[in-house]
Amino acid sequence: MRLSTVDLQKRLNPEKPKGLPLVLTILIAWLAGAIFIFALAPYGFWPVALVSPAILYALLLPQMSGKRAFFIGQAYGTGLWCVGAFWLYTSIHVYGDTPVWLALIMIALMGLCMGLFHGFLALTFNRLVGKQPLSFAALWILQEWMKTWLFTGFPWLFVGYAFTEQYWLSSLAPVAGVFAVSFVAVLLAASIVELLRRRGGYLIATFALLIISTSLWLINPQWTKPKGTPDLSVSLIQGNIPQDLKWLTEYQIETLKIYATLTSTEWGRDIVLWPESSIPMFQDEAVGFINEMVKMAKETDTTWVTGIPYRDQADFDPKMDKYPPFYNSVIALGSDAEGMYKKQRLVPFGEYIPFEGMLDILPNLAGSQDIMSYSRGSDSQSPLRVRGHNLGAAVCYEVAYPDTTRKNAINTDFLLTISNDAWFGTSAGPLQHLQMVQMRALENGRWFMRATNTGVTAIIDHKGRIVKRAPQFERTVLRGDIQARVGNTPFMRFGNYPILMVIALLLLLSYLGKRATPRTRVID
Repeated sequence: MRLSTVDLQKRLNPEKPKGLPLVLTILIAWLAGAIFIFALAPYGFWPVALVSPAILYALLLPQMSGKRAFFIGQAYGTGLWCVGAFWLYTSIHVYGDTPVWLALIMIALMGLCMGLFHGFLALTFNRLVGKQPLSFAALWILQEWMKTWLFTGFPWLFVGYAFTEQYWLSSLAPVAGVFAVSFVAVLLAASIVELLRRRGGYLIATFALLIISTSLWLINPQWTKPKGTPDLSVSLIQGNIPQDLKWLTEYQIETLKIYATLTSTEWGRDIVLWPESSIPMFQDEAVGFINEMVKMAKETDTTWVTGIPYRDQADFDPKMDKYPPFYNSVIALGSDAEGMYKKQRLVPFGEYIPFEGMLDILPNLAGSQDIMSYSRGSDSQSPLRVRGHNLGAAVCYEVAYPDTTRKNAINTDFLLTISNDAWFGTSAGPLQHLQMVQMRALENGRWFMRATNTGVTAIIDHKGRIVKRAPQFERTVLRGDIQARVGNTPFMRFGNYPILMVIALLLLLSYLGKRATPRTRVID
């Protein structure tokens, strides 16, 4: 076959693909990521959770180099995290005494680092798999899942959380978890783009999944059932201790007085729950106060559950260690109560220093010898035993980890989470955190008690609905009743394995299909 002069010139000097300038494309991608925050609490405008990934999908569809695709995905992820997690600024600047300029740089660096997840998503979508909605949604779930474990994880800003109270879609949560909700939402978003391009064949799979989800919502299967015991009366204590005073030695006694006073009218309830580290000292430093509270609890037939730093003197060898191991813990005391839970998922640089052992070989690093970290609790801890029931626990942000909460929920009748979100002030952080607790309740079919220092303190039922909540930034008590439930949701039984197997199969098929398609050389 002979080539014409024109054909030969086209092969030797291929034209660059037509499209938007790279700078404009990156700006649009950044804005698409930034607007995602409006899909989550406190705004709750869930359609944005479809629009945001749809824009990224559309931007990645034209033929382009891998470098260009990576920059587009990186821009999207950076916008997503710089805006969606800007609540970190409060803890860094206001409570961390970091200058404004440095705090902003730290937020930007965090956004760039977390943006790498979407950067590699875009690169993989462009180079290794076919460009269609199923592969895009599968890659999206892969990067969300990786955020739960890679480099200890930062499992925030998942698409599925935008649909926590949209039961036509979140009914998938007890079946396959938040990732299944995210998968269908992103698949729907990408399919809408294809429909606008007059390529609607991909909508078949999307509609099938939506029909399944909506059917589950309408049929309303009861994955778990009431235990058959009376509901328990609970009082959740919200001390509203200012973060800048909470850990001051001279304010410790005042903190204890505040919680004791708020609780004085609650003795006689089945359960009284205090927030994370509401006793701002180690248990062996507060023995007298604890004994007094336990005495009141037993006299009034009340179970007292509190967050407290726990120092394990029994597991301390002064010849081997500088300090006894200590834990961010929850302990059940008083009437008909037993057990302690030690936090498993610690906050990097907040509760422990990564690679702390390396500091011992840096004697010139100021203060390196005085750094102390919380110890990590075991993966296999027994539930707390409360009022004849098993109670699963999660401390602070570890409730954001779907699989950790799932394991802690097994063989329990209801769940609790305690937190101190005062670190994040009036930002969206505490409300996003509450939304995650709602999703965990829905996934595991269990009621949740959530006690926090400044809010949001709430009682959440097994469908993820907020039954009662206390106002933020008020010193108050939230009273209510909780229901014990038994049985396992499919998610409790199988965890993330089903959805991970589905996305692995989709990515494999898309990869094989990509290899079977002739390649088009693209020059950027």
